[in-house]
Amino acid sequence: MKRLCIKIGSNVLTRADGTLDVTRMSALVDQVAELRKKDIEVVLVSSGAVASGRSELHVTRKMDSVDQRQLFSAIGQAKLINRYYELFREHRIPVGQVLTMKENFSTRRHYLNQRNCMEVMLENGVIPIVNENDTISVTELMFTDNDELSGLIASMLDVDALIILSNIDGIFNGSPKDPSSQVIREVEPDKDLSSYVQTEKSGFGRGGMITKCNIARKVADEGIEVIIANGKKDNILVNLVTDKSTLCTRFIPRAKDVSSVKKWIAHSTGFAKGSIQLNMQAVKAICGGKAVSILPVGVTAVEGDFEKDDIISILDAEGNQIGVGRTAYDSDEARKVLGQHDQRAVVHYDYLYLEN
Repeated sequence: MKRLCIKIGSNVLTRADGTLDVTRMSALVDQVAELRKKDIEVVLVSSGAVASGRSELHVTRKMDSVDQRQLFSAIGQAKLINRYYELFREHRIPVGQVLTMKENFSTRRHYLNQRNCMEVMLENGVIPIVNENDTISVTELMFTDNDELSGLIASMLDVDALIILSNIDGIFNGSPKDPSSQVIREVEPDKDLSSYVQTEKSGFGRGGMITKCNIARKVADEGIEVIIANGKKDNILVNLVTDKSTLCTRFIPRAKDVSSVKKWIAHSTGFAKGSIQLNMQAVKAICGGKAVSILPVGVTAVEGDFEKDDIISILDAEGNQIGVGRTAYDSDEARKVLGQHDQRAVVHYDYLYLEN
């Protein structure tokens, strides 16, 4: 492994009372420093800002959830990044803060700007520490949680593996509270986990194991190994890299080469500005395993108001989403050529991502 994306969850970085666990932070920083000695580049996606801020301020008046997130993250992010700065400085490793929002991934230009920023940091020996900018994010524009953000970052930087650190050992084949349950050690590309995944959300974070599994599946389908492990275990990061027998759940990557553009499109489902619906013949053609673009003759309906190069959803004849793509038409033009022969593709194959 030459490049890792490591996501550290809120439940790893906080104690039971919601305060920042500096001892755990220090141990994880020591492990990242050890990985750096092995010439492994590391990008950290770190939660903990809101929990960190909550422990610093006692609010006397009632606030809604958005106000609380904005207030606590504004205080907590400063505290969090300062801790990381001081801890990494002991190892003479520089760090840089990258605060982003979901909408920063919605256009190719913004996506590439972020990638270039972090590539420059890595080239100069700086560890990017990434978090969502909760101070200006609002509910409908938020990431599901930092698992979703880490998946985007891992895909964008084409890492060798995405390590998601939680407060449990991985995905269990039953309730983690049941002593008879065991960790599923490996997940093959087409394995169904729906009967195993618990629906409970984490104590201090916004997500849960369902989100982790969905993100892990998508990233693994792009050829990147994904590991879910217990961030509270001693030396867990070094062990995951050096010892394949370390207790965790590993998502085996699918063996296929996915272009940078398609990786961006694959994670752009939430940015779709509209949709096109296809007839059965068009669905069979694009899902047949060959490189086939979507032509106007196969489109039966156009919904929404979108511009050329926007991301749109691809729907089958029953209205189910089967993928996303970057459109070569705006919505008005697409409606004009609806069902016509001898027209350029609505979505070229190079800009089409089909869900499994």
